Amino acid sequence: MTERNDRRATVSTPTDTQILITREFDAPRDLVYRAFTTPELLRRWWHANRSEVTGVEMDVRVGGRWRWSAKAFNGYEFAFYGEYLEVVPDELLVTTETFSGVPDAPAVNRTTFIEKDGRTHLEILVEHRTKANRDGQLQSGMEDGMQDALALLEELVHEQM
Repeated sequence: MTERNDRRATVSTPTDTQILITREFDAPRDLVYRAFTTPELLRRWWHANRSEVTGVEMDVRVGGRWRWSAKAFNGYEFAFYGEYLEVVPDELLVTTETFSGVPDAPAVNRTTFIEKDGRTHLEILVEHRTKANRDGQLQSGMEDGMQDALALLEELVHEQM
């Protein structure tokens, strides 16, 4: 296992309805993109050491559906699901995203993979319908889990190099 690094994602709120997550990975973008689009790889990092991934379904094409489900160690079962709106291999994924716990608050995620000098700059722009939905996601504790998941992602892409 690769030593865990201290790199962290930056979370900001560019508008009242947006969350912007940025993080750099010491890996080429094709590896980072593949970890987002390959079920067996996603299972290895998405759990963030907080849950057991119970299902990963992906049809990575415009109009394709996706669903990731898990059972937290406290027994809480949940899923995230949506549709692929735009797919540019190794560069861009635009998806709708709905959390099963708040099914009436879908968002649109724009995930961009930018490579510079063999490193990947990842940007995830989450667009909510309302400020209240954005604030609800921020207050959910999502950032801690996301930080841990992205650290696991970095370890995974290093194993793939």
